[in-house]
Amino acid sequence: MYSKFGQFIDGKWQASEKKETYDVINPANEEIIGKASKASPKDVDKALSSAEKGFLIWKKTPPWQRSYVIRKIADLMRKKSDILAKWITLEVGKPLAEALGEVNGAADIFEWNAEETKRIYGQTVESRFENTRVHVYYQPVGVVAALVPWNFPMVLAARKISTALAAGCSVICKPDVITPGSIMEMMNIIKEAGVPPGVVNLLSGDPAAISSQLISSDIIKKISITGSTRVGKLILKQAADKVQRVTMELSGHAPLIVFDDVDIKKVVDMAIAAKFRNNGQVCISPSRFYIHESKKDDFTKLFVEKTKKLKIGNGLDKDVELGPMTTKKRLNEIEELVETTKKEGAKVLCGGKRPAGFNKGYFYEPTVFDNVNDSCTIMKQEPFGPLVPLTTFKDYDEVIERANNHELGLASYIYTNSMEKAHKTSELMETGVVAVNTAVVAVAEAPFGGIKQTGYGREGGSMGIKDYLNIKYTHLGIKN
Repeated sequence: MYSKFGQFIDGKWQASEKKETYDVINPANEEIIGKASKASPKDVDKALSSAEKGFLIWKKTPPWQRSYVIRKIADLMRKKSDILAKWITLEVGKPLAEALGEVNGAADIFEWNAEETKRIYGQTVESRFENTRVHVYYQPVGVVAALVPWNFPMVLAARKISTALAAGCSVICKPDVITPGSIMEMMNIIKEAGVPPGVVNLLSGDPAAISSQLISSDIIKKISITGSTRVGKLILKQAADKVQRVTMELSGHAPLIVFDDVDIKKVVDMAIAAKFRNNGQVCISPSRFYIHESKKDDFTKLFVEKTKKLKIGNGLDKDVELGPMTTKKRLNEIEELVETTKKEGAKVLCGGKRPAGFNKGYFYEPTVFDNVNDSCTIMKQEPFGPLVPLTTFKDYDEVIERANNHELGLASYIYTNSMEKAHKTSELMETGVVAVNTAVVAVAEAPFGGIKQTGYGREGGSMGIKDYLNIKYTHLGIKN
C-alpha cells in the first residue's frame, strides 16, 4: 500500500536514498499493512533544501491566492474523505465513523486557515514625532518543522500545515512511524490543490533521527510539536541552541467534575463520548473523574451500564464503537497501569482485561475503577487509554484544589446547571481549554493548547497563525 509513496520532496514522491523501509502494523489484527519508506540523513538534507526554496516562492504568493489553494485542499479532503478515513482506521484502529469525523475536522481546519490568510492585519501606531510614522506588520517566520503524532494524524497535521501555509511559510512534515499513510495521502491532495513544489514536504521514518536533524539545521525557523511532555522537553532543549520558535501541545490529564445539580443521564452520555473517543488515546481525554457524593451512585451505575454495552472490534466493521489500542506497547502499558491501580486498592467495576474472542489485535476492555484516591498512580500518570478512575467530593473549594493539583494543564470538563458555577469554575480551572456541559473541546475556530507542563503556544482560531509570523515595525521618516 505504501509503494506508490516514498518521501515527498520538491513536489514529487521519491524513493529514499538507501531504499530502506519499515513495517506498518494494523493494530486490529497485527498484520503488516505494508512497508513504508525510511528517510536517510541525505533525504532530510534534500527536504531542507526543497523547503528553503519553496519558502522563497510561497512567501511572495499573494494572500488571496494562498487562500484559494488552501481552501481547495479542504474541498479535496472532503471529496476523498472515504479514502483518508480508511487509512486512519487501518493505521490507528479507531472506528471508521470516528475516522470520517477526523477527516472532516481536518478539512474544517484547512478551510478556517484559508480565511485567516486574508486576515493578517498590521497596525499603524500614532508617532510621537510630527514627521514620522510607525507601521507594525507581520511576515512569515520561514521553514517550519511539523512533528505529528499518531493518535489524530490527519487533524494534527492539518493544524500545523494549514497554519504554516496561511502565514506564508513552507513546511517539512514528519508523521509518526505508526501512521505515515494518512499523511502521505494528504500530500497527494496538497499537490493536486496547486501548492508549489517545495512548499510542503514529508519525511517518513525514524522520528527521533529525523526530528533531531531538522532541528539542528539553520534552515528550520519554527517547530510545532504535538506529543508527550517527555519528548517535548527534549526538543525544547535542542531548539534552544538555535533559539528556534516552538509551539508545543504536550501531555494532558484532564479532570472531569460533575456537580450535584445536573441531569445524570445527559452527563453520562457526554462523559462517555469524551472519554472513549479513540479509545481514550487522546491528550484531552477526561482521565480524573470527580463526582459529587450525592450523585456518585447514580452516575456510577449508569456509566458502568453504558460502558459495558460499547461494541469492541475492528474499526472497519459496522457498528464498532471501540477499536484496539494502537500499539502493543500501549496495550502493555495499559495492562500494567490496571494492575498497579488494583494493587493500590481500587475496585474494578467493569473491564480490567482483554476482551474474550479476540485472538489477534491490541484490544482492551474499557475499564472503570471505584475506591480511587488522589495518591493513586492513575491520578498522577496520564493513562492514555480506556481507563476511568472515579472519585467523590463534598465541597466546591476542595474539588477545585484537587482538580488543579497536577503539573499538566490541557483540558478540563465541567458539568453543572448553575450559570454562576459554570462561569466561576471555568475561570478557576488551570487548563488551556475548558468544556462546560459539552464533550467537545477542539474546534477549528478556537485556540487550542495548554499551560503548565502541557506546553505553550496555540493552534487554531484567529490566534494560531500568530505563532507562524514575525512581528516587524518600521519607523518611517517622511521628511529628509
